[in-house]
Amino acid sequence: MLQTLYDYFWWERLWLPVNLTWADLEDKDGRVYAKASDLYITLPLALLFLIIRYFFELYVATPLAALLNVKEKTRLRAPPNATLEHFYLTVGKQPKQVEVDLLSRQSGLSGRQVERWFRRRRNQDRPSLLKKFREASWRFTYYLIAFVAGMAVTVDKPWFYDLRKVWEGYPIQSIIPSQYWYYMIELAFYWSLLFSIASDVKRKDFKEQIIHHVATIILLCFSWFANYVRAGTLIMALHDSSDYLLESAKMFNYAGWKNTCNNLFIVFAVVFIITRLVIMPFWILHCTMIYPLEFYPAFFGYYFFNSMMVVLQMLHVFWAYFIVRMAHKFITGKLVEDERSDREETESSEGEEAAAGAGAKSRLLANGHPILNNNHPKND
Repeated sequence: MLQTLYDYFWWERLWLPVNLTWADLEDKDGRVYAKASDLYITLPLALLFLIIRYFFELYVATPLAALLNVKEKTRLRAPPNATLEHFYLTVGKQPKQVEVDLLSRQSGLSGRQVERWFRRRRNQDRPSLLKKFREASWRFTYYLIAFVAGMAVTVDKPWFYDLRKVWEGYPIQSIIPSQYWYYMIELAFYWSLLFSIASDVKRKDFKEQIIHHVATIILLCFSWFANYVRAGTLIMALHDSSDYLLESAKMFNYAGWKNTCNNLFIVFAVVFIITRLVIMPFWILHCTMIYPLEFYPAFFGYYFFNSMMVVLQMLHVFWAYFIVRMAHKFITGKLVEDERSDREETESSEGEEAAAGAGAKSRLLANGHPILNNNHPKND
């Protein structure tokens, strides 16, 4: 049965155009072709990425955070309470009013004290500013290096300037060492992102991030199996062209350099729109959907690859909506935080407000600091 499933999975008609078999892609005459077994190396490389990331964050990102004066906000911890902790872990983090009344009777606390406990407990679980900075630093470093490497791998190739050449001779296209390592490293990095996503900073687009990572991994694996390597390298280089700008904007945001952050974010938004909403659909998708049909009849792999490309493009449109909205607010001075992040909750009980000298009932927050009406962060 397993052998039957194996044979069906590697059936040539799923992966290759008509009249071609795997025998046509066997290494010979000095030509090397992409093979599924090549991808085994990406899993240990992903583990290596996680190890490198750990030491990078410890010995590079942390000192850099101190150099840029990244300051943590002191958080009040929720006092130990077995009843409330059990509810928090098993039922929910935001109890309804009826549940607050019940917990008040069970714990011997007032309703206001119960609400305050849950606010503090939720804040404890939110990632620290240092954690956010270190994560952004790691991704900025990788994406910047990956973009430079991607340009080095693709810019001297004829298909970089004439997309029809992506499919000339397909799939009998030999793999060169730079393409091999570019693919392996990119795929390993996305594996590492998927492995670490549970411990990374969780944002409101958490589910979309998982879909993006899974779709990217599937696309990279399939494009390697089916020797869509030329198209794959172009797609990867295109995606890396804007990501490092976003991560650098985050770093300066966490460091409190608001003007620098805003300017970088505007540049990122422009590059993102151009690459993901213009070049991607009108050049890259056109290249993968239209040009192949000039060289060979459509087959399953053609439909599958382009279906995954459409999924990615839909995610680009989803993120572009938030990016444009945030960019508009940056320009008008109405936003100084990432809308995808959960806001730090302030203490709102009367006693704590009096102690803190709080006057406003509701304020925007930037990295845990209240924002005044003139859009400048309030100094602690």
